[in-house]
Amino acid sequence: MVPFNGTKEQEESLRQVIEELKNDKGSLMPIMQKAQDIYGYLPYEVQKIISDEMDVPLEKIYGVATFYSQFNLFPKGKYKISVCLGTACYVKGSGDIYNKLMETLGIAGGECTSDGKFSLDACRCIGACGLAPVMMINDEVYGRLTVEEIDGILSKYE
Repeated sequence: MVPFNGTKEQEESLRQVIEELKNDKGSLMPIMQKAQDIYGYLPYEVQKIISDEMDVPLEKIYGVATFYSQFNLFPKGKYKISVCLGTACYVKGSGDIYNKLMETLGIAGGECTSDGKFSLDACRCIGACGLAPVMMINDEVYGRLTVEEIDGILSKYE
């Protein structure tokens, strides 16, 4: 787990956003979006500030954060790995590739390695079905993958 490293400036920006928007009807989502813009994700500590300042139960904030896919509870790594689990890729073995990445990196989907280097996510389709199974690391596409290639590909980013 990557430790929370929020700065005083970030917290001040968040509190300012909350103060400006908290009395507007339906302001929770916009505040959470701005908070994610400020921090890059919505860790517990940020959710707690929003909860305290808006007098909204933490459970509600967590519920919104986990319901909408636009919100991230974990930071993204320097290298963002996305494995396509759409039909074409899944049929050709992307599930095994995803499992191998979780095992190798020691993280679950949606998480980031403790050194902040890699984060792992699943996606439904990146539009490269002819190259199935496919994964992306940042903007680099890797197609026709096998589980055996994963270690070699990751070593390029060490």
